[in-house]
This record gives sequence, C-alpha cells and structure tokens, in this order.
Amino acid sequence: MTTLIRMLGAMLIALPVFAQDLGPEELVKKVTAEVMEALKNDKQLASGDRRRAIKLAEEKVLPHVDFEESTRLAVGRAWAKATPEQKKKLTQEFRNMLVRTYSNAIQPYEGQQMKVMPVRMKPGDTEATVQNQFTRAGAQPVKIDYSMRKTDAGWKIYDIVVEGVSLVLTYRSEFDAVVKQDGIDGLIKRLAQKNAAPAAVGGTASKSGK
Repeated sequence: MTTLIRMLGAMLIALPVFAQDLGPEELVKKVTAEVMEALKNDKQLASGDRRRAIKLAEEKVLPHVDFEESTRLAVGRAWAKATPEQKKKLTQEFRNMLVRTYSNAIQPYEGQQMKVMPVRMKPGDTEATVQNQFTRAGAQPVKIDYSMRKTDAGWKIYDIVVEGVSLVLTYRSEFDAVVKQDGIDGLIKRLAQKNAAPAAVGGTASKSGK
C-alpha cells in the first residue's frame, strides 16, 4: 500500500489552479509538464523536502482532487450510515492522511517520463479514465489510470489505479475492519491518530480547505 500511496502523491503534485476549464486529458498533460518541471528545477523538492512538497500540493493539487468522493469510496458501506458531521470529519482526516504522503512521493520519479494516452469520450460524459505510462530507461513501464469526474468546479481526480490496483479501494478492507470494531467515530479517531504522528510533517498546513 505504501508504494501505491506514493504513486498518488507523485502523480498529483503540480496541478495548476487555473486548469479548471481543461478537459481530463489536457489536465493530465498539464500535470505531467508541471511535475517534471518542478523535479527538474527544484533540487530540494526532488531530494524529498517534505515541506516544499506539501506546500506545492496545497497550492496546486488539492483544489483539483475530489476528496469527498475518494473518502466515500474508501469508507464503503459505512459512508451511508455516517452523519453529515462524521462525513465531514472522515473527509478531512482522509485528506490529511493523503497529503501527508506527498512529502515522500516525489523523489522516486525524478528522471521519469509519462505518456498520456488519448481519452475516448462521448459528448456529455461526466466520467473519464485517463490512461498513462510512467517510463524510465531500462525499466518496464508502469501503467497508471486517473479516475476522474466532472463537477461544477471542473474535472477532478478521485482515484488512481496503479497496475490495475485502485489506491482508494486498498483502504476499504482496513477501514471496514475498524468500523466493525469501533464504529465510525473509531475510524475517525484512528485516522486522526495517524495524522498526528511525528511523520505528519506540515500537518497544520494540510488542514485548510476540502
């Protein structure tokens, strides 16, 4: 799961705030250009500076991720039983947990390239999958799919599938076990404890917005 989480961070860094009007394919291409440029020009970022990575995520990526949808998918059936306040807390803690991983997500992708495949869509579609490949000389390409949906605020990413494995859904069995034992409040508490751990560098900054 750690590898998949790092994939998420690496692929989401550097989404431009002004890209709300772009289609899913164009948005992903913009992401690719931004992240590779950042890795090329910011050596501290490329070397794994957590605070720089989190700052970049807060400014560029978070407005373009549908964290509520990601949380709903990760929590599964228990989501329907949660109160509005519990849903709000779950979304915030899940968001914080993912933001926390960005600080470790960038360095492994320095020097890689990503190829974005053409997206097949019909007029009026509100769901899209953008298929990509990360490549590095001498290594097998890694297949990555962005699951995206169109919202009132533009296209947003709600899941990433790495080599056929959904990052968001990898949490479902873990979360389901916690809910069965400790209830929804127990899951919120568990996530909050993880986010409060010393490794959660930049935790204060990651609490702004949805």
